[in-house]
Amino acid sequence: MNEAKYIWMNGKVIDWKDATTHVLSHTLHYGNGVIEGTKAYKTDDGYAIFRLNDHTKRLKESAKMTLIDIPYTVEELNEAQLDLLRKNEFKGDNVYIRPFAFLGYGVMGVYHVDAPVETVIAAWEWGAYLGEDGLKNGIKLKIASMTRAGNTSSMGKAKATANYLNSQMAKFEAIDCGYDEALLLDDQGYVAEASGACFFMVKDGVLISPPNDNSLESITQKTVIEIANDMGYEVVRRKITREELYVADEAFLTGTAAEITPVRNIDARIIGKGSCGEITEVIQSTYFDIVFGRNEKYKHYLTYI
Repeated sequence: MNEAKYIWMNGKVIDWKDATTHVLSHTLHYGNGVIEGTKAYKTDDGYAIFRLNDHTKRLKESAKMTLIDIPYTVEELNEAQLDLLRKNEFKGDNVYIRPFAFLGYGVMGVYHVDAPVETVIAAWEWGAYLGEDGLKNGIKLKIASMTRAGNTSSMGKAKATANYLNSQMAKFEAIDCGYDEALLLDDQGYVAEASGACFFMVKDGVLISPPNDNSLESITQKTVIEIANDMGYEVVRRKITREELYVADEAFLTGTAAEITPVRNIDARIIGKGSCGEITEVIQSTYFDIVFGRNEKYKHYLTYI
């Protein structure tokens, strides 16, 4: 990966190479940690973080769900992210920011409350998550053989590290079968989410996205819905079956890393014209105008460093 100069760890900015932890850290053995994915874009007025407060607030909420007491306020974590970007002196078009908290060294056994909480923020330059070609022309999506873990068996609404084992196995399966990304269904057979992004389809000019009954509440998904509504498109949140995917006019994934990535193929079925759909292209173009500071209406979502 692309290393940076510094990482923020437990209130201090330290060298990247010095951000280490003990092999007996609790989270390594029992999986309880929380993460965020936030992105900064190089605008004409310098770097700006997109929806910074929303992401940091979600990190704190995930920690509360999983009984991790992060000893910093949302405001303190926001300022730490801004300070880290300043100190690292990045040059690229965009920077991915990963705030997270995990349980460190001190106790073993599944009862975790006495384990120390480690709070970290890393940032590095990172290109298109699903590739530049995928961002332009669309990706191949495979429905995974395993379902998305149900909310009755885990903290499904938390952006928790343990939840991503499900995503890892689904993603591996998809790539091993010649696809780019995995789409997980819920235990009732309805669309849940991709391994690290939310799903939208377009049918007869209407944008359709599943409810967050069994998926992470996505900040980018909310942004896309707002964009679409402002542009006059109808957006419907409802359950989506596997069969509907195959006859969609367009489809795309959304997320901080995925941004707006078109889907051209699902389970060997060509979606629409087999490339980026017309509505997807409009949404994608508008999204990039927003995050790069070229749309005044949405500038309140940008925090400049």
